Amino acid sequence: MTKIGLLSDTHGYLDKRMLDLLSQCDEIWHAGDIGSMIVLEKLEQIKPVRAVFGNIDGHEMRRIIPHQQRFTIEGLDVFMTHIGGYPGKYENEVKPFYKRMLQSYLSADIHIF
Repeated sequence: MTKIGLLSDTHGYLDKRMLDLLSQCDEIWHAGDIGSMIVLEKLEQIKPVRAVFGNIDGHEMRRIIPHQQRFTIEGLDVFMTHIGGYPGKYENEVKPFYKRMLQSYLSADIHIF
């Protein structure tokens, strides 16, 4: 079983206590608002990183990290974006994803916002 270190909204700060915890994971997933390239580089030095940019992340980060990620891990379909919206008020970019998900009844999917 893959062990995931999931975090978001670091806003340019990575507590040193997190480094040991994240080193025990197989992958690190960051759901946006990373805040600085330094934080991203520190995470990448620990384990492989899957990340999306958030609303505070600048142009440099947006050039190398996508707004959304969709991938499969251990047979599970994972969708990750920083802000997905709220039930009944999902962001326009996320609405088609949810429509497809509901139509296909993929109850094992993981949604990270």
